[in-house]
Amino acid sequence: MELSITWPPVVVAIVAGMAIAWIWYSDWGLVGGTWRKLTGVTKEDSARGGKQPFVVLVASIVVTALALAAASSIASGFFATNSFWVAPAVGFVAWLGFSLSTLAQHNGFEQKPARLTVINSAYQLVLFVGMAVPIGLLQ
Repeated sequence: MELSITWPPVVVAIVAGMAIAWIWYSDWGLVGGTWRKLTGVTKEDSARGGKQPFVVLVASIVVTALALAAASSIASGFFATNSFWVAPAVGFVAWLGFSLSTLAQHNGFEQKPARLTVINSAYQLVLFVGMAVPIGLLQ
């Protein structure tokens, strides 16, 4: 079994991840306004945060793309297939096993609104699977 990461799909996955984040959380996006209400983060708060949240977003999207590409490569080797479906399956399993489970724990103990947990965990699902699609298509 060999670990093989192909860079063009990783770059496309990074772009897809940034687009998903923008569409999901921007003020005009799918849930940006609701997210702001539930978190209490105002536009002024975001402006005061400067570029730091964006830098964290980019870094985490890059790490996610690399992790999904590596996990997809390992899974493809294990199952001896180059099927497109391996990558989205890896994205789903990563979301379920790591993202949803930890987000639910943290938000539950921090007593955050269930609606916020749904918004953020749905975003993570779309993010992980959406980033895995170009990895599966272009590998």
